[in-house]
Amino acid sequence: MDKSVLFAHHGRGCTIVASKICENVVIFQNVSIGANLKYNKINAEWENVGNPIIARNVIIADGAKILGPIIIGENSVIGAGSIITKNIPANSVAYGVNQFKPKDENYDFIFNSNMINPQEIIEVNKKLVAKFNERNKTI
Repeated sequence: MDKSVLFAHHGRGCTIVASKICENVVIFQNVSIGANLKYNKINAEWENVGNPIIARNVIIADGAKILGPIIIGENSVIGAGSIITKNIPANSVAYGVNQFKPKDENYDFIFNSNMINPQEIIEVNKKLVAKFNERNKTI
Protein backbone atom coordinates (compact mmCIF):
# COMPACT_ATOMS: atom_id res chain seq x y z
CA MET A 1 0.00 0.00 0.00
CA ASP A 2 1.33 3.40 -0.95
CA LYS A 3 2.25 5.77 1.90
CA SER A 4 -0.14 8.42 0.56
CA VAL A 5 -3.23 6.25 1.22
CA LEU A 6 -5.53 8.04 3.65
CA PHE A 7 -7.93 6.33 6.04
CA ALA A 8 -10.68 8.88 6.66
CA HIS A 9 -12.42 8.66 10.03
CA HIS A 10 -9.48 6.50 11.16
CA GLY A 11 -10.53 3.64 8.88
CA ARG A 12 -12.53 2.08 11.69
CA GLY A 13 -13.99 -1.30 10.87
CA CYS A 14 -12.00 -1.78 7.67
CA THR A 15 -10.74 -5.12 6.40
CA ILE A 16 -8.17 -4.58 3.67
CA VAL A 17 -6.60 -7.48 1.73
CA ALA A 18 -5.74 -6.00 -1.66
CA SER A 19 -3.27 -7.03 -4.34
CA LYS A 20 -2.25 -3.38 -4.63
CA ILE A 21 -3.45 0.03 -3.47
CA CYS A 22 -1.92 2.90 -5.44
CA GLU A 23 -1.24 6.55 -4.61
CA ASN A 24 -3.73 9.02 -3.15
CA VAL A 25 -6.50 6.53 -2.37
CA VAL A 26 -8.94 7.56 0.38
CA ILE A 27 -10.73 4.82 2.31
CA PHE A 28 -13.59 5.61 4.68
CA GLN A 29 -14.84 3.48 7.59
CA ASN A 30 -16.26 -0.06 7.42
CA VAL A 31 -14.81 -0.78 3.99
CA SER A 32 -13.94 -4.35 2.99
CA ILE A 33 -11.44 -5.10 0.25
CA GLY A 34 -10.63 -8.75 -0.30
CA ALA A 35 -11.25 -12.11 -1.92
CA ASN A 36 -14.37 -13.41 -3.61
CA LEU A 37 -13.17 -16.90 -4.47
CA LYS A 38 -15.27 -20.01 -4.89
CA TYR A 39 -14.52 -23.72 -5.11
CA ASN A 40 -15.75 -25.59 -8.16
CA LYS A 41 -16.59 -29.11 -6.96
CA ILE A 42 -16.92 -30.44 -10.53
CA ASN A 43 -13.40 -29.42 -11.56
CA ALA A 44 -11.96 -29.63 -8.04
CA GLU A 45 -10.45 -26.15 -8.51
CA TRP A 46 -10.64 -22.74 -6.92
CA GLU A 47 -12.02 -20.01 -9.19
CA ASN A 48 -12.04 -16.22 -9.05
CA VAL A 49 -8.73 -16.28 -7.16
CA GLY A 50 -7.09 -12.96 -6.35
CA ASN A 51 -7.68 -9.66 -4.60
CA PRO A 52 -8.55 -6.20 -5.96
CA ILE A 53 -6.18 -3.60 -7.32
CA ILE A 54 -7.16 -0.05 -6.42
CA ALA A 55 -5.67 2.45 -8.88
CA ARG A 56 -4.57 6.04 -8.17
CA ASN A 57 -6.89 8.70 -6.76
CA VAL A 58 -9.77 6.35 -5.92
CA ILE A 59 -12.17 7.27 -3.13
CA ILE A 60 -13.95 4.41 -1.36
CA ALA A 61 -16.95 5.54 0.69
CA ASP A 62 -18.39 4.15 3.91
CA GLY A 63 -19.30 0.47 3.97
CA ALA A 64 -18.27 -0.33 0.41
CA LYS A 65 -17.24 -3.90 -0.43
CA ILE A 66 -14.71 -4.47 -3.22
CA LEU A 67 -14.15 -8.17 -3.78
CA GLY A 68 -12.24 -10.45 -6.12
CA PRO A 69 -9.52 -10.21 -8.76
CA ILE A 70 -10.74 -6.89 -10.14
CA ILE A 71 -9.36 -3.46 -10.95
CA ILE A 72 -10.87 -0.21 -9.77
CA GLY A 73 -9.79 2.37 -12.36
CA GLU A 74 -8.02 5.58 -11.41
CA ASN A 75 -9.96 8.68 -10.34
CA SER A 76 -13.05 6.60 -9.55
CA VAL A 77 -15.39 6.86 -6.59
CA ILE A 78 -16.92 3.79 -4.98
CA GLY A 79 -20.21 4.86 -3.40
CA ALA A 80 -21.29 4.16 0.17
CA GLY A 81 -22.59 0.63 0.66
CA SER A 82 -21.62 -0.49 -2.84
CA ILE A 83 -20.81 -4.11 -3.58
CA ILE A 84 -18.29 -4.28 -6.40
CA THR A 85 -17.13 -7.62 -7.85
CA LYS A 86 -16.40 -6.48 -11.42
CA ASN A 87 -13.85 -4.11 -12.95
CA ILE A 88 -14.73 -0.43 -12.74
CA PRO A 89 -13.38 1.81 -15.52
CA ALA A 90 -11.27 4.87 -14.75
CA ASN A 91 -13.13 8.10 -14.02
CA SER A 92 -16.32 6.36 -12.88
CA VAL A 93 -18.74 6.52 -9.99
CA ALA A 94 -19.66 3.01 -8.80
CA TYR A 95 -22.82 2.40 -6.79
CA GLY A 96 -25.23 -0.35 -5.80
CA VAL A 97 -24.18 -3.79 -6.96
CA ASN A 98 -21.69 -3.53 -9.85
CA GLN A 99 -23.31 -0.39 -11.28
CA PHE A 100 -21.26 2.53 -12.53
CA LYS A 101 -21.52 5.71 -14.57
CA PRO A 102 -18.99 8.25 -15.83
CA LYS A 103 -17.72 10.63 -13.18
CA ASP A 104 -18.59 14.30 -13.67
CA GLU A 105 -15.20 15.99 -13.92
CA ASN A 106 -16.64 19.22 -12.49
CA TYR A 107 -17.19 17.62 -9.06
CA ASP A 108 -15.25 15.75 -6.42
CA PHE A 109 -17.44 13.38 -4.45
CA ILE A 110 -17.02 12.72 -0.75
CA PHE A 111 -13.44 13.98 -0.44
CA ASN A 112 -11.37 16.93 -1.60
CA SER A 113 -8.18 18.22 0.00
CA ASN A 114 -10.02 21.55 0.45
CA MET A 115 -12.53 20.02 2.88
CA ILE A 116 -15.55 21.92 4.17
CA ASN A 117 -15.34 23.63 7.56
CA PRO A 118 -17.17 21.45 10.12
CA GLN A 119 -18.88 24.54 11.58
CA GLU A 120 -20.54 25.14 8.21
CA ILE A 121 -22.00 21.62 8.30
CA ILE A 122 -23.26 22.19 11.86
CA GLU A 123 -25.00 25.43 10.83
CA VAL A 124 -26.65 23.83 7.81
CA ASN A 125 -27.84 20.91 9.97
CA LYS A 126 -29.32 23.31 12.55
CA LYS A 127 -31.33 25.02 9.78
CA LEU A 128 -32.47 21.67 8.45
CA VAL A 129 -33.64 20.54 11.90
CA ALA A 130 -35.48 23.84 12.45
CA LYS A 131 -37.23 23.44 9.08
CA PHE A 132 -38.16 19.85 9.92
CA ASN A 133 -39.50 20.85 13.34
CA GLU A 134 -41.56 23.66 11.82
CA ARG A 135 -43.14 21.30 9.26
CA ASN A 136 -43.86 18.61 11.84
CA LYS A 137 -45.41 20.64 14.64
CA THR A 138 -48.14 18.87 16.51
CA ILE A 139 -51.01 20.87 17.95
